[in-house]
Amino acid sequence: MSHRAWIGLGSNLDHPQQQVLNAFEGLAGLPLTRLSARSPLYSSRPVGPQDQPDFVNAVVVLDTLLSPLALLDQLQALEQRHRRVRQRHWGPRTLDLDLLLYDEHALNLPRLVVPHPWLSSRAFVVQPMLDIDPGLCLPDGLPLNRFSSAQPSNDLKRLAL
Repeated sequence: MSHRAWIGLGSNLDHPQQQVLNAFEGLAGLPLTRLSARSPLYSSRPVGPQDQPDFVNAVVVLDTLLSPLALLDQLQALEQRHRRVRQRHWGPRTLDLDLLLYDEHALNLPRLVVPHPWLSSRAFVVQPMLDIDPGLCLPDGLPLNRFSSAQPSNDLKRLAL
């Protein structure tokens, strides 16, 4: 049975826009997975330490036969192919991939929490998700558009390609 997974993408190192565009291709090539939608690209100031470049962000929707943890493993492997280095929490990175939603499941596992704990408080996640599906609801039934003006924007700007 196919599952619908929402993935958040972010990059602020080594040509961030190209990193995200390349990640779209990498996500489309994951085993047992089809990329079914992708948002426009956005720029935003970083969350956390401000002594780093702005981020380029986007969201994709995947239809996958992978389990949540198998998908997480594939996402982390793709981050490694993009030379992701984890030096500090919320620090700069070549590629960050977050599993935001997995069907309507709520998961609280040692390696994975879904929905993503900060999903509704990040404009750079909420707006791209709403670009894909303006009527999207979270697993608890709350409409995502309820959060579109409730969080700081971090100077969110849609990028022209």
